[in-house]
Formats: sequence, structure tokens, C-alpha cells
Amino acid sequence: MDPSVLEAIARWPDVPAVAGWLSLDAQGRWKLHPQGNAAQAGPGMSISNTAILAFMDRNYGHDEQGRWFFQNGPQRVYVRLDAAPYILRSGADASVLETHTGQAVGDVAAWYLDDAHQLYARTDVGPGMVAGRDVAVVMDAMRLEDGGDALEAAAALEEGAVLQVRHPASKDRAPLRRIPRGSLPRELGFVANPGLPAKPVESAS
Repeated sequence: MDPSVLEAIARWPDVPAVAGWLSLDAQGRWKLHPQGNAAQAGPGMSISNTAILAFMDRNYGHDEQGRWFFQNGPQRVYVRLDAAPYILRSGADASVLETHTGQAVGDVAAWYLDDAHQLYARTDVGPGMVAGRDVAVVMDAMRLEDGGDALEAAAALEEGAVLQVRHPASKDRAPLRRIPRGSLPRELGFVANPGLPAKPVESAS
């Protein structure tokens, strides 16, 4: 996070967190919900100011419960995730993956295909979904342990079955499995539609 943000947190540590104002869509676009109703699944308004977007990207993180947030100075703004915490994009040669915030992926520990053939990854920077336009390119770069093409094998992959695949973005082979979309947040350890953390109940004196 930016030093100025860390300084603001230290100076005003008790600023209440908020939820319902931001979402991240499946294309990696930040959306503002001016009515605070992101939990109701509305599309929101795209944020286009490049300076604001860069600030948000640099100050994006998560808590121990897997709730992702934008740290707006001293205030934490929880984010509704329409797909995953990160949207992953491929380089021209498919050997590089990068998050929507501009972080390079150094390793992939596991791959997942959901019911709609969307591709997800557990990476060293966090869980992400491969952008729809890049799925075919990323899958085409995968290879089975015997060097065969993983794309055709993945198309026939049944739920519960596992393929061991290699991809240039991974340091080693990684499992590829099919999983229902609804199971992904739990499997990857994130909260898709976070509310505010519950306040501790004070005992009566």
C-alpha cells in the first residue's frame, strides 16, 4: 500500500469500514455504486479516471477472512467480486499472466474450470479468473505431463477428475480440475459479496 495510506491508517485507526459501494466485474473493471447497494447485484458505474484507478490498484488487499477491500486512506471499502479477487490477463505469447492491478504472476498452484468453462487459478499473488478473451490462449499453452495438448483433455474433464498440467506461468506442474461455480469462493478462499465484519457483543455490566 501507499505510504500515505499506511500513515492515514496509523493516524486514524478507528474509521469505520464500509461495504456496498464498490464492485469488481468479470473484466477487471472497478464499479462504483453511489447508492451503496452493490450487494443487490446491480452493475454499478465504471470508474474511468486513470489516477483514481491506479490508486485503487495499489491499495487493494484482503483481510484474514478473505474479504477483499480498497483501502481509501484510513477507511476500508469492501468490494463485491463478480468473478474473483483478480482478473488475469495473458501476454502476447501466453507465457505471462498479469493481474488487472498490474502484478505479474510468478507461480500457479492450481487451475479450475467452472460450469461455464471459465478458467480460474490459485496464484502466488492471490486467486484469479482468466479474462474470457484469454482463456483459449492460456489453455492452448498448457501441456499434459506427457507433453500432449491439455485443451482437448480439459474439454472432456469431468467434475472430481484431475489433470496434471504444465504452463509457462507455473514453476512446476499444477492440478487442473472442474468445479461448480458456486464452490469457487470457498475453494479459493475469498468472499464474493462481503458485508461488514460483525461487531463484538459487549457483555452487560
